[in-house]
Amino acid sequence: MRAADLDLRELLQFDPQGGVIRFGGQRALLFDAVALGLLRKELIETLSATGARGVLTRFGYAHGWRTAENLKEQFPWDDEGEWRRAGGRLHTLQGLVVVEPLARKVESGTEPFAEAIWHDSYEAEQHLLHLGQADEPVCWTLAGFASGYLSYANGRQVYCIEERCRGKGDAVCHIVGRMREDWGEAIAPHLPFYQSACLDEVLAHVTHELKRAEKRLRARQKELGPKTPAATDPSGLVAQSAAMQKVLELARRVAKVDSTVLITGESGVGKERIARFIHDESARLGGPFVAINCGAVPEGLLESELFGHAKGAFTGATQDRPGLFEAASGGTLFLDEIGELPPAMQVKLLRVLQEREVRRVGENRSRAVDVRVLAATHRDLVAEVHAARFRQDLYYRLRVVEIRVPPLRERREDILPLARTLLQAAAKRTRRPVTGLSPRAANQLLRYSWPGNVRELENAMERAVVLAQGSRIDLDDLPEELGLALPAAYVPGDVRSLEDVEREYILAVLRASGGDKVKAARLLKIGTATLYRKLKRWEGTGRPAA
Repeated sequence: MRAADLDLRELLQFDPQGGVIRFGGQRALLFDAVALGLLRKELIETLSATGARGVLTRFGYAHGWRTAENLKEQFPWDDEGEWRRAGGRLHTLQGLVVVEPLARKVESGTEPFAEAIWHDSYEAEQHLLHLGQADEPVCWTLAGFASGYLSYANGRQVYCIEERCRGKGDAVCHIVGRMREDWGEAIAPHLPFYQSACLDEVLAHVTHELKRAEKRLRARQKELGPKTPAATDPSGLVAQSAAMQKVLELARRVAKVDSTVLITGESGVGKERIARFIHDESARLGGPFVAINCGAVPEGLLESELFGHAKGAFTGATQDRPGLFEAASGGTLFLDEIGELPPAMQVKLLRVLQEREVRRVGENRSRAVDVRVLAATHRDLVAEVHAARFRQDLYYRLRVVEIRVPPLRERREDILPLARTLLQAAAKRTRRPVTGLSPRAANQLLRYSWPGNVRELENAMERAVVLAQGSRIDLDDLPEELGLALPAAYVPGDVRSLEDVEREYILAVLRASGGDKVKAARLLKIGTATLYRKLKRWEGTGRPAA
């Protein structure tokens, strides 16, 4: 027998006249979900959220352990792996939550032991109903059940932690399970809720841990300064500027629905990263994220690439092939550079978006597709519509919600945090012992206009990491065009006199010329004697002259 063979009609035994109900051979009880929600509310109001979580998690753990024990004994399984996986199926049949397992990868060896998306969690539903939106995940009984079941099934302690939860405003509930030793220090705040100690001990331990965490947080805030906002969003995206925080807040809101989104912005600002963020925050997280650059595929192949083709549809079509719309079924399809789409393809894409079905090249029947479409472009599509290069009806179909990602020059607060993040990634990738930026390099990064945006910054950081001779990137390690940069805009707290601006620019040109004063004077279109005179004057003031 396999886990997928479990059938509610066979598991549930009852007399229509009433009496004992059995589920999987064991006596079961029917409870109204609202009544359980009211019990939760009473526990929280009486014991606090910490105490209530301890009681409900431990109850769920015991329930999961007992269920695994019962399933192993009651059913003839095809192999050991089947009954170990049956817990999620049973959870779904019991109406507690709909479990969508996520496929485990094996190549890096760092993936979770178990991972799943939970849909329609009764705990999240009841918490929202009786207590409103929480600040932390609230599916305590369900997480306890999964931990208890997996621990018994594998003969080792497995702890499941909910990383996202509808009870705190996320699109779905997302659970991750690991062996106790694989969690490391990350399990410490959660471990007390799984221990079988009395409630007083649980509360005392958690209170102690909370005080320690609060103390560490205060110390960290003191280091950063009272007014320093967080540089990195929990998603991993750098969003210290108000403009970028607004983008992420809007992206989170639209992620909860399946509406089509148009992401606009200059090349290199990170439009695909925002599209992935929307997918990861949506209920489609368990499905695929498929991306295509519409401008990179020849017009003759684009229809086949998007919609698929039948065998024999054209020369070289040796077999049936589904397109990207079908490949992205259940997930998200990201159409990058949608402004490059040829007119003929615009008509066909509009039909797919309206009808939610595709027709493969060479076929005369349509296939329904369940896919969320995100599109992006660096073009001004309104101008393209006015110039009759882009269909107005397709534009409005794509632009249900528009998210404009600002260029780096409009969110200068993000430049240094982003540069440091990219620096660390490049250092790790190239195995170079570079850990930071010198003050001169950091200042120059802020002064540059970054026409290539985040992509240009990423390339600059990798180049600097490769060339750096010490543990820090210095001004000379940056690309030459950065050394010639004047301030792109006023930078708060960085007001300089005209003489200082002139001196810094002349010195930058001199460095770019390799110290050749004749060449530098020619580039600056001033006389060599004039350049020597200025350098001599700066030497007399104690300021660096070269």
